Formats: sequence, C-alpha cells, structure tokens
Amino acid sequence: MNGPPRPAARETNVPVSPPPPRPANTVLGLSGAEAARRLAEHGRNEIQRERTRAPWGVLGEQFRSPMIALLLGACGVSALLGEHADAIAIGAIVVLNALIGFLQEFKAEQALLALRSMTAPRARVMRDGYAVQLPSAEVVPGDVLLLEAGDVVAADAHLLEAHALATNEAALTGESAPVDKAARAVAADAPLAQRTDTVFLGTAVTRGTGLAEVKATGMGTELGKIAHLLASTGDTQTPLEQRLARVTRTLLLACLGIVVLVAALGLWRGTGWMTVLLSSISLAVAAVPEGLPAVVTIALALGVRRMAARHALVRRLQAVETLGSATVVCTDKTGTLTTGTMEVREVWGDDSHAILLASAACCDASLGPDGKEGTGDPTELALLRAALTRGIRREDLEQDKPRVAVRPFDSETKRMSILRADGVLYVKGALEVLMPRCRTATLSAARAAHELASRGLRVLAIARGEGPEEENLELLGLVGMADPPRPEAVAAVAAARAAGVRTVMITGDSQETAQAIGRELGILLPGEDPAERIHARATAEDKLRIVRRWKERGEVVAMTGDGVNDAPALREAHIGIAMGRTGTEVTREAADLVLTDDNFATIITAIREGRAIYENIRKTLVYLLVGNVGELTLMLAASLVGLPLPLVPLQLLWINLVTDSLPALALVMDPARSELLARPPRRPDEPLLGAAQWRYILLVGALEALMVLGVFIWADPAHDEERARALAFSTLVFAELLRAFAARSTTRLFWEVGPFTNRLLLGIVLFSVGLQWVLYEVPAARELFGLGALRPWELGLAFALGFIPVTVLEVAKLVR
Repeated sequence: MNGPPRPAARETNVPVSPPPPRPANTVLGLSGAEAARRLAEHGRNEIQRERTRAPWGVLGEQFRSPMIALLLGACGVSALLGEHADAIAIGAIVVLNALIGFLQEFKAEQALLALRSMTAPRARVMRDGYAVQLPSAEVVPGDVLLLEAGDVVAADAHLLEAHALATNEAALTGESAPVDKAARAVAADAPLAQRTDTVFLGTAVTRGTGLAEVKATGMGTELGKIAHLLASTGDTQTPLEQRLARVTRTLLLACLGIVVLVAALGLWRGTGWMTVLLSSISLAVAAVPEGLPAVVTIALALGVRRMAARHALVRRLQAVETLGSATVVCTDKTGTLTTGTMEVREVWGDDSHAILLASAACCDASLGPDGKEGTGDPTELALLRAALTRGIRREDLEQDKPRVAVRPFDSETKRMSILRADGVLYVKGALEVLMPRCRTATLSAARAAHELASRGLRVLAIARGEGPEEENLELLGLVGMADPPRPEAVAAVAAARAAGVRTVMITGDSQETAQAIGRELGILLPGEDPAERIHARATAEDKLRIVRRWKERGEVVAMTGDGVNDAPALREAHIGIAMGRTGTEVTREAADLVLTDDNFATIITAIREGRAIYENIRKTLVYLLVGNVGELTLMLAASLVGLPLPLVPLQLLWINLVTDSLPALALVMDPARSELLARPPRRPDEPLLGAAQWRYILLVGALEALMVLGVFIWADPAHDEERARALAFSTLVFAELLRAFAARSTTRLFWEVGPFTNRLLLGIVLFSVGLQWVLYEVPAARELFGLGALRPWELGLAFALGFIPVTVLEVAKLVR
C-alpha cells in the first residue's frame, strides 16, 4: 500500500468521490527527526497564557492606593516621634485592609485555575508514514493532521482532503452555524469566516473527516494573533478607583494646607516646636479617614460573596461596583444571549409530522438518552430534537426501515440523502439545489424560504422520493433553524433598558441573523438605528474598536463574551465578563467577572448589586468625612483661638478607627433598595462626592465641632485640662455613634428606613457605647488615652449632648 490509510468516512454504501490521486511514492507527514528539528525551530504549539498573579503580587496590589500610602506615611511619622500606640493602630488598619483584599482576590484566582481546561490535549498526525497520537503541544508546521467528528483542531492547517467536513468556529469568529470545509483554494485575504480551505486551532470538527497540513502553530495561529491583541490592551482603572483617588487627593491637599497653616501660626506666636509638631500630627490624624480603605474593601468583599451565591466569580473586587455604573453592555451573541445550540424554530409545509419524520430519516447524528445532548452535526441534532417532540426517534427508524445507501452531505452538492429499506429516499439540503429535482416545488416555497431567511433563520428543504436517484422528488416543506435566545436573556435585556443601560450586540453572524435576534431579544426596537445597537460580521479587531469607541464617548463599558475573539475587547472594557462554562481559557483569563452559569441575566443582578454597593460606599464615606471635618474644625478652631488641644492623637485615632469605622462597616451592609434599577445609571463624570455631599459634610461637621468646642470651653481646660478633654472626647464619640442612624438615608427618617433592617448597626452602636464607658473604668486604659476622671452624671451629660446632631438631621428631613 502506498502511504497511510485515510481516515474512515461516514457509514455509506454509496461510494464517495475519491480525492485527487497522489504520486505513488508520496508519504504524508514528517519523519520523527524532521519533526524534532522543527519543534526546536518553531517552539511548542502553545498559546502563551498570561501569568497567573503570584500570591505576593496579589498582596502587593493592596498597598497601591493613595489612601494606603497616606496612612503608611502617618504610621512612619508616628513611629519616628515615639508615638508607638498611634503607629501600631494605623499599621493594624492597613494590614487588616490588605489581608481582606488579598484573601478575596487570591480566592478568585484559585477558583479561576479550577475552571481551566486544555483546548486540544492530543492530536493525531502522520509521522514516518504512520498515524500516531501525540500531545498537541508537539505538533509542528508541516505535520499532517487526521481529522474526524469530535476532534478539536490542534493547529491552523490547510486542507488536503475533506469528506463532508464541517467545523464549529464560534469561539474564533462568532459564527454559530458549522462551517462546511473543502480542499479547494480560497483567496488568502478572504475574511476568516470564509476561509473554507483552512481549519483553525481551537475549533471543533462537527462532522466528516479530513487531512490537513499544518501551516502555523502556537502564537502564529489566528488564535495566537488574538492573544497578541491582548498585549495592546491594558487593565482600565475602574470608576470607583478613579473617584476614590480624587477624594484622597482632595483630602491630602486639605490636610497639608491646614497643617502648614497651623504650624506657621504656632511658630509665629512663639509656641514651642514640639507643641507645634504635636498639633500638626493631631490635625493630620483628624483629617484622614483611616477606616475608609477597610470599609471600601469590606463593602466590595461582601458584594463578591453575594455575587458568588448568584453564580458570578469576581476576580477583582472593584469589578462589582463598576457594573453598577455601567452605561453600555457590549455582548457577544452566540452562547451569551443565545443558547449556543441550533434549534428548529419553524416548520413550513402542509404536514409538519411528515417533514420532521423525513428530517430524522435523513440524519447521521444521534441523541442521548435524555433527548437533549448527543453526538454529530448540530443541525442534525436540532432536527432530531424537533422530531422527538412528535414522538419520532431515529433509532426506531433504523430498526424498522434500515438504511440501504447513503450520499453524505457535501459542500459542493449542498444536499444529503439516505435510501431506506422501504424504498423511500429521504433528502435534505438547500432549497435552490432541491427545487430543480422536485416535481412539486412551487413559488410559494421560494417565497417562504426568503421570508424565513430574512428573519435570520437557516433554511433547509426536506424532500422524499422513490428509489436511489435524487430525481422526481416530492418537496415536503422547509425547516427554519436558529440558535435561539436564552429565555432569561430577553428579560435581562428589558431590565437593562429600564435601568438606562444600553445593550449592544456584537457578533460574527450575518447582518440578517444578528438583526433578527436583536429584535427578538428587545435590543433593537422599532425606530432605533441598527448600526448603533447591532454589529455583525465582527472580528476580534472590530470588537476591540467598538469598545474603544464607546469609551471615547465617555461611557462606562462592560463587555461580555465566551470566544477567543472576545478576549481583547474584554480586557479593554472597564469590566470584562466571561462565560465560565462555554468560555475559552483565554477569555476567562482576560475577564474581571466570570459567570459560572453562563447566564446573561446574572449581569443585571450584578448591576443592581453594584449600584447598591456604590450607594452604601458613598453614604459611608459621607458619614466618615463628617466626623473628620468635625474633628479638624474642632482642632483648628481651638488652635486659632489659643486653646489647648481638645483631643490628642490617640483619642482621634480611637474615634476614627473604632467609633467611626465600626458603624461604617455596618452602614456598607445596608440592604439594597428595590428602586435601584428603576433609575438611570450615574453619569460617568459624576464625582463620588458632589456639591450636595460636600455641603452636607461641612455643615454637619461644623455643627459637631461647635458643640464639642462649647463643651470643652464650658469644662474649663485652664483649670483641669484632662477632665475637659475627657468630656469633649466622650461627647464627640457619642455624637458620632448616634449620627450613624441618621446617615442611613438623607431623605427618609430613621423609623421609615426601619430600625431593625440593619441590626448589625444597632448592635455596634450599643457595643461601642459600652466600650467607651469601659475606657473610664479601667485605669490602664484611662492612663493610655490621657483621660481625666468623669463622674457618672458627666458621662450621662456627654451621652445626652450626643443626641443633638442626629436630632437636627432628622428634623431637617421632616422640614424638607
């Protein structure tokens, strides 16, 4: 025998047209020695993965924010000045924040590793004249691949032979229907989806057999080119990160300005440099909300936990909030908005039972016992599932009417036929091919086929005849198939529209199919410009360009997808969302969020969660800054009028880290309000703290400062400084704790919000009040904090005065 045996073709009793004859002494493939040489020259056939972040790298990223840098600076200065208690307190909060963020993100990295799967672990190639199986990483240019249904193509290869060969290229091109392949040359510059003479790395053979010579491996393949695109994109800073950075810069500048002012005034008055330095440190501590990083991290971590319960794996903490500010969701179609499997949508003809019976009788695919999964061509599986709804099973047909002869589907003839034992020939194929062979074909069938195709359906004509010849057939009818929308995706698109979020579909399908699905999903409504909402025949470069264009228009963009061609756009978007089940490894690694249930509706859940987190972070930040402005104003006013410091640094740290931060942790856990999805998204340029928030912060902060300063002056610090400081300290602590109840809403009263809808906050306030009392009862604590002794009635007075700010705020709500 000259050369190796060819791969077996389909089961058939009708000979298939033989491939062009080969020279008698031609040996396919490479020798082992030559393959080894080429492996050394070209390298292993692997796509270079992004390096998984090392644990130390994940931990290091937790220290990159300006706020953390500011706290670390304060910690260092405190340590140098011998204020060891201050340094330890600040350092502890920094470490706590870093550990929380590290544990959440490292856990996500490990979960992602568990999702990884090899694309094509092994391949069959010709070596030394024989068919051998080897790891796909060892495939080299010049190897000849042996392909059959079920294989995953191990490299980009040019077809030498193809027998009814078709591949699923959805992951690479976005085209949901299998692509028929043939060993006929196609123009080298043809679009990727039209290169029918080439099979590509990572695509799956759905039917037929073939031989293909490898032309490119690893990063030289089309899949590798897409991986290269990832290098041109970078992680985009999230809106929350940008807004927090702006707030931090504002606080830093204000802190430096006030410290310099106070220091200059003190030195001008002749105050000792140590006193000036202590005053400056006190002001710096008062200005910085030390608990903010931990509060933000915990708020996002709680969102991660809630999202995990809803089948969403968050790789970056900030990704949860980013979705809440999304204004555009760009999404792939196949497998994301649609099920990713072909389905019979319509049957045209007088007798649908006869049409489905003939469809099942002209199939090679097989359904599994559950009637859903199966093996074979996706189009045939769709036909078999539709037939099964009428009680028609291919297995029964094979038993009652065994096949006698088969003409497999061919990309040239565009039809397939099976002759069965009862003498009936069943045929399926393109209508334009079958009509000349049918005695019953009508213009109405042509009109129906055009109408079905205009709605994005793939149309198959079904016919039958007598005897083996495909002539004088009876046209039974037409079957319209498509990859149907996910039922939950329709509701999710509607919910996104109601929330003011645009859904933009980007797909490799034809314009007709894309627009038909877009209308069915509600993405494209009557009167809307299809060019704005639907992008068809899109390549990886197109998707990347579309995302960049939306970003240039000032939109916050989320991008979803499952194919390799989606990965660069996922990386470029503000938030990339990958499908966990059907998504490729490259796509999952490029994403910020992975949907483990591949459910588009989960994105809408994440948008609601993100909006709730943003709202909770904003009101918590306002709560913290009111306290900081109050402390700063108190210290600044006392310094300007020549009074002693009302509070020392450790007391300020106690307020910022315990009194303020513990209620703040409860505030960020407030339940999401139901109306969050009923309003439009925030403007991308909207600051975290706008004019209304800053006005509130300054007014309420000034109110607290004036109240505490009045208490400090009334307590006569000239007579007993420690007692006056202790009374001012407790008054401010109680005012901060009680104000947390008013901070839950700027419009609704505490009783309207519900006192027991956040029981954690209630418990924390009661616990903190008790803790404050303990400071005065334990001598060691009293000495550490520099507190003078207070009689019970004085502590009670401080508690009563603490009701003043919260009462003013609640009355103001009533007035408004």
